[in-house]
Amino acid sequence: MLNDFKTYLAQTAHIPDKYIPHYIRWVTQAYRFVQKNWNEPLSLEQIKMYLNDISAKYEDWQINQAKSALRHYTYFLKKMNQEDDLTEVTAPSKEPWDQFIQKTVTALRLKQRAFSTEKTYLRWIRSFRYFLNDKNPYDLTAEDLQFFLSHLAVDLNVAPNTQNQALNALIFFFRYGLEKNIENMLDAVRARKKQKLPVVLTKDEIHAVFEHMPPNHRLMAKVIYGGGLRLMECLRLRVKDVDFKQEIIWVRSGKGDKDRNTLLPASIKEELQNHLKIVRKLYEQDRQKNIPGVELPHLLNKKYPNAPTEWQWYWFFPSRYLSVDPRSNTIRRHHVHPGSLQKAFKTALRRAEVAKHASIHTLRHSFATHLIEAGYDVRTVQELFGHKGTPTTEIYTHIAKVNFTGIKSPLD
Repeated sequence: MLNDFKTYLAQTAHIPDKYIPHYIRWVTQAYRFVQKNWNEPLSLEQIKMYLNDISAKYEDWQINQAKSALRHYTYFLKKMNQEDDLTEVTAPSKEPWDQFIQKTVTALRLKQRAFSTEKTYLRWIRSFRYFLNDKNPYDLTAEDLQFFLSHLAVDLNVAPNTQNQALNALIFFFRYGLEKNIENMLDAVRARKKQKLPVVLTKDEIHAVFEHMPPNHRLMAKVIYGGGLRLMECLRLRVKDVDFKQEIIWVRSGKGDKDRNTLLPASIKEELQNHLKIVRKLYEQDRQKNIPGVELPHLLNKKYPNAPTEWQWYWFFPSRYLSVDPRSNTIRRHHVHPGSLQKAFKTALRRAEVAKHASIHTLRHSFATHLIEAGYDVRTVQELFGHKGTPTTEIYTHIAKVNFTGIKSPLD
């Protein structure tokens, strides 16, 4: 059994050769400690008992290594048992799955999750269902989810963010679709996270890219860079969210469903006001044609029935074309499609001959870096950025070119 596990560690889990003997040792110790058969996976309680027992003898990094070894061995056993159990199984009725998936969709909409989030969650639920070969949803357990997450990390070698996305989607499915709370019962093999510094453009590179963008896309890109907005935060701006007098942009229901305000660059105020005059004409055309009003967040259209057709709620960056709302099938005007802006930025990046792996989100990274380079403190940038705490924002201090004026090198 341990020889097969050794092969799994090397060929499937891609554990470096120098660590494999340690993984074998931890597993051996754990099974001797609980006195259990090698073919039977340890329960979470047994693993915790073993880890508590060795916690006083070893350092934290060794405890984490032991924990990782036991996670891999649990997945290894589960996978072997699955291969042994490939007998004829009668597939359950699809109706329970459809019923629970519909409950999940209802919960997503009640909680006002974005349509893109809904699509992503449903995609992961379908993948989970396929992986378990249509196992009866009434019988699903935390172990099934743990097995699937380990499969993503070990067999598919997905990025940590991808595994976390799957985890969030399926925990939501368990909690609101199946009405089971399993968060405290998970102990899957996790994808290894690599610390990466974000790509940042210089000011010259940013202005060179702007020169190659169409006027409307360039204006949106300037708002993103000038205020540190996320892509969808910019596209979802309403007319009322831009305060020209105070030079503030209000970001409503940003990441984590939080509101914040950020900078309205003075250099583009006039350009934005001229843009708004054009948008006003489009708004008036929509009213004359009795086109249904814009979509409102958090069911505000029920509380304020006239709000969808009011100017203040109109999109700051509306699409030129009407589209069908995928949830209500209503034909109305939506904001500019994110793909349109992303494509325009990529094209401009290529034409400006900027040889960096950048995206429209790079403008947000550049906003933070350039503010820190200009001498603003991390706390200020954190508030403008909408981060929960300064550690997330501090990563930009590693990129920013510190102003060393007045400091002499010891060599000099």
